[in-house]
Amino acid sequence: MAAERLASTGSTEFRPKPPRASAAPPVAEGCVVPAATTATCAGAPFATEPVAYDGILLLGFGGPEGQDDVIPFLRNVTNGRGIPDERLEEVAHHYRHFGGVSPINDQNRSLKAALEAELAARGLDLPIYWGNRNWMPYVSDALATAVENDDRRLLALATSAYSSYSSCRQYREDLADAVEATGLGGQVEIDKVGQFFDHPGFVAPFAEGVAEALATLRADGFADDEIEVLFSTHSIPYADADRSGPPAEPGHPGFGPGGAYVAQHVAVAEAVLARVSAQLGTNVPWQLVFQSRSGPPQVPWLEPDINDAMAELPAAGRKAVVIVPLGFVSDHMEVLWDLDTEAMDTADELGLRAIRTPTPSVHPAYVAGLVDLIEERLSGTAPEDRPRETELGPWYDVCRPGCCENKRLGFQPALAGAGR
Repeated sequence: MAAERLASTGSTEFRPKPPRASAAPPVAEGCVVPAATTATCAGAPFATEPVAYDGILLLGFGGPEGQDDVIPFLRNVTNGRGIPDERLEEVAHHYRHFGGVSPINDQNRSLKAALEAELAARGLDLPIYWGNRNWMPYVSDALATAVENDDRRLLALATSAYSSYSSCRQYREDLADAVEATGLGGQVEIDKVGQFFDHPGFVAPFAEGVAEALATLRADGFADDEIEVLFSTHSIPYADADRSGPPAEPGHPGFGPGGAYVAQHVAVAEAVLARVSAQLGTNVPWQLVFQSRSGPPQVPWLEPDINDAMAELPAAGRKAVVIVPLGFVSDHMEVLWDLDTEAMDTADELGLRAIRTPTPSVHPAYVAGLVDLIEERLSGTAPEDRPRETELGPWYDVCRPGCCENKRLGFQPALAGAGR
């Protein structure tokens, strides 16, 4: 499509992202979820009715593809916050360091191609339409192209594994924005794949990377108690973290401080280490750390920062660290800058040997796992028959009422969820 070709060339011709939807798309009679298929429209947590989807919407964050794109991209990311360009330039230097090009668009092109190959290998004729939140091609471009091809019953797959406003609900808002921007209310049905943080296909690449890193450090003479595994993810405001996942209700006490976002990361880290321990017989110290903090300093964000955590390690007898980008599906700019640049510099300053493990990217297990998730929805697989590696999963097909509220913005129109 034209927008995809434009993005792939790094052209400076720019179209702003579509505005926020003024209202949710229509809700069919007898339903509570807007623009949904019959499998999800009633709002039950899990879809157990087979659905013959016409295609897949692959949802990405988006990123600039040249120096001239950086500020327009960051304006999109901060849309509505009124941040002046001179402050955006403080963040822009991360992108400018790499020629103004984020790796994320090429990574999603590669993922799209890998998913298409896996679908074809399984005999599944499902076209994939790729759209971004913050850069061309936008989600609205992908939706418009799907409808041009008469593909109107779609399953959305976001390139994000965990529950929070920015990693789940905002993608659902993007879908509502796209339906309004294209004028397709009442003409499309869109469901969404649930959060897949503990699917075996997502866990396996991380476990493989940690096992290889520990084996390397052992071979180089480091004892287990001299090594610390740092599972790193994007920091978010405490207020948003506490609201991640469904709110507490009778029969469900909620997730405590940090909400589902922290609980899911901790559970996945434990699942990764359980795999590694079974393989290597190792029992290394570990902790969950955070990175990429932004926003005003008076707003508290999840801690500890990875660099602060590393500063404490030599006093604890640690001589090496394994840095695991647990919160990322591929090598985003945050991985290249905050981990491969800043965290590695910190490790050098502290005299720590550091190994950063790979992200899932297009690892065969990850790609196969994503297609497994698609097949679960095609066949209406019961939740008890869906493989997951923590007690938190499988996660919901239909987000629960009040899920992942943004404290600053409140609840905006969104698809693939029941209630607000």
